[in-house]
Amino acid sequence: MSVRKLLILLLLTFIFPINIFAKENNYYLILKNNEVNVRYGPGFDYPIKYVYKKKNLPIKVIDKKENFRRIIDFKKNSGWIHVSQLKKGKSLILLKDQILFSKPTRYSKPILKILKGRLLLVKKCKKKWCKVKTEDYLGWIVINNIWGTY
Repeated sequence: MSVRKLLILLLLTFIFPINIFAKENNYYLILKNNEVNVRYGPGFDYPIKYVYKKKNLPIKVIDKKENFRRIIDFKKNSGWIHVSQLKKGKSLILLKDQILFSKPTRYSKPILKILKGRLLLVKKCKKKWCKVKTEDYLGWIVINNIWGTY
């Protein structure tokens, strides 16, 4: 009887694999500094491919090797960055123009039009809306056509 239960358990494990330790391979981080080197490979001996000059820029981590992370940005540029140049945080880039509202509803007062490509720092989110900051303005945007994390 116990052998039968063991076989059923093994069969169910292969049919419905559950890995509670699995972590999503792709996740977002933001740049820690105003100047971050992106390299051709995962090491300081690899040449610099290009340099980001935007603090808090959201990037997607697609691979890792030791202390380096392979990243891709919203323009599909990719390369390797050392972990000391990355941090957890919430920021996003608009992929289309949007209106910044004073409250999380389209019927609230519009504050300004934000053009695509603008970097926004996320303060908090509610359903389809996020409260964001850009330079001197603070308000709410609808979450669609964005790159980054909220």
